[in-house]
Amino acid sequence: MSGHTFQNKAIRWIDERMPIFTVMQHSAIDYPTPKNLNYWWNFGSLALFVLVIMLMTGIFLAMSYTPHVDYAFTSVERIMRDVNYGWLLRYLHMNGASMFFIVVYIHIFRGLYYGSYKAPRELLWWLGIVILLVMMATAFMGYVLPWGQMSFWGATVITNLFSAIPLVGEDIVTWLWGGFSVDNPTLNRFFALHYLLPFVLVAVVFLHLWALHTTKSGNPLGIDVKGPQDTIPFHPYYTIKDLFGVGVFLLFYLFFVFYAPNFFGEPDNYIPANPLVTPPHIVPEWYFLPFYAILRAVPDKLGGVVLMFGSILILFALPWLDRSRVRSARFRPIYKQVFWLFLIDCIVLGYIGAKPPEGAFITIGRIATAYYFAHFLIVMPLLGRLEKPRPVPQSISAPVLKPAAATAQMEKV
Repeated sequence: MSGHTFQNKAIRWIDERMPIFTVMQHSAIDYPTPKNLNYWWNFGSLALFVLVIMLMTGIFLAMSYTPHVDYAFTSVERIMRDVNYGWLLRYLHMNGASMFFIVVYIHIFRGLYYGSYKAPRELLWWLGIVILLVMMATAFMGYVLPWGQMSFWGATVITNLFSAIPLVGEDIVTWLWGGFSVDNPTLNRFFALHYLLPFVLVAVVFLHLWALHTTKSGNPLGIDVKGPQDTIPFHPYYTIKDLFGVGVFLLFYLFFVFYAPNFFGEPDNYIPANPLVTPPHIVPEWYFLPFYAILRAVPDKLGGVVLMFGSILILFALPWLDRSRVRSARFRPIYKQVFWLFLIDCIVLGYIGAKPPEGAFITIGRIATAYYFAHFLIVMPLLGRLEKPRPVPQSISAPVLKPAAATAQMEKV
């Protein structure tokens, strides 16, 4: 039997046999949520919103796309010109990738600021990093599909990185290519994986939400919920707040779709792929630029690959690198400053990744890379031991209500 009684007989009949509506009631309506969540908590739902847009537009685009080196570029142009609203589907999908990374990066930095990786949310944090890795793989393969100059040479450069792995590197590259060069088998494999991985992403997002509802949401104060006085139902309070966030986000997203659709793209990708002509400056999409800068910061190819992947994998160890008992940076005055310094460092890495590897750009890239790893391996462990946090409130209600009202409410519970 279900744990909730529904008025509609059909819904009640289904729910008694498969309590899907009860689960939805508990997870999306009655779910107790901390009463002090700010708008930085909107970005998780925004990421889910963009994922749905990417899935829907991607399915319709796949219906008109031809994964063949002789026809891929032409099929994309046909989508833009001849398919009904094909231009809209492509621009939504193309700019949606950038929007997806923007909201996910903000979501991750929010987690870093408010200590969302600390116990008991370690697994929730890990699943978030897995989502980021699957997103990156999906986005990289999607960037290859238009088969323009930057698509072809980006695929060539990035897949060649795996050749730096001792013993098995060359075999991995040959398997990725489906031969001995980037050609039709490569495009077919990337198209198949680009279509498959979003559904893997949906599965990991489901696990992420499951872990979230098990360990409950964090909050700006970084303290645990003490009782019902600290929470409000998710609906209607946060559903309305999320819908407002979606409205503001759509203004930003659709501005690029309708007024600057190629803002995030490279002009060279409107030139058909030519293996005989190398672009003067090969750069990945903007959301890969910080990691690309880390890759180029090391003269050794294998060392660069290790650091590039290590820059993401180190996030898995974050719950144990940061030993501070206080979660939120609101009560950690030194860590708060260090956080902003780290954010600036990531922006600098993104800027360097877009520049040619020469002159001062090399030096700045190496300094920024060194600080990136020092932040996690040296600064955070030291702060966890040496920093003296400010006093943390006893409950979420204490800072929200006046002291007398908070005390009275606590006495009632």
